Amino acid sequence: MNSRTIALKTDPQGLSRGRDLAAQLARIGLRATAGQLDDFIARATKQRLSPRAFLEQIAQTETTDRAQRSLQRLLSQARIGRFKPMADFDWNWPKKIDRELIERALTLDFINEGRNLILLGANGLGKTMIAKNLAHSAVMAGHSVLFRTASDLLADLQCDSPQLRRRKFSYYARPRLFCIDEVGYLSYDSSSADLLYEVINRRYERSSLLITTNRAFKDWNDVFPNATCIATLLDRLTHHADITVIEGQSFRVRESELESVARRKKSHSKDKNSK
Repeated sequence: MNSRTIALKTDPQGLSRGRDLAAQLARIGLRATAGQLDDFIARATKQRLSPRAFLEQIAQTETTDRAQRSLQRLLSQARIGRFKPMADFDWNWPKKIDRELIERALTLDFINEGRNLILLGANGLGKTMIAKNLAHSAVMAGHSVLFRTASDLLADLQCDSPQLRRRKFSYYARPRLFCIDEVGYLSYDSSSADLLYEVINRRYERSSLLITTNRAFKDWNDVFPNATCIATLLDRLTHHADITVIEGQSFRVRESELESVARRKKSHSKDKNSK
């Protein structure tokens, strides 16, 4: 009894050959087809698909699958994190906000034009929320995006190896949109200003930056004391940029106040019912 006879007796439905085919399809990159091979064959048999129609279904499935995997990869690489959608943003709460500019930015035209966007305002006014929505929209539109806080960025660039630092500068220069959140929340030394300048300089007139900061530009010398590059850094950052100032009371303070009022009402209601 030869090996073929044994295979036919132990696997009369050709299951082993099906598994081999699925493995071969996966190896050449047809992952979606490999994962749905039995369904594909059953559907093609039932619908009596021509070879061309069968191949067209495979091509369509692979195209959709690769687009979805590419999108998930871009989202993972961006590291945007959790955020509330813009539908939850209360435009009436800030005392001052340029809604038209922000809504125009949400069309992502500033990325296509290679412009920067700077959101300036006190803590708790939704700058990070807006920035994350912009970053997410950019990913969904197929743009490469990175989202980092200023402290994470500068800590990552503080390395002893010049070669490693050059690779990191190149890494931060590549994405179409680079979001640097919370510039000004902490103070840094002059060497950190030099690192931030190099990031901005490598992207200057090439790709877009989105910056959120709670400090007016005149106060950046306090964020980076004794730094000699601040004037040049700001000159390049703001050269092709839309800058909007948001003013008002913190959303978080407002939410805390509303929660306190709700708790007092609930406590008062319980006391009233217990009497």
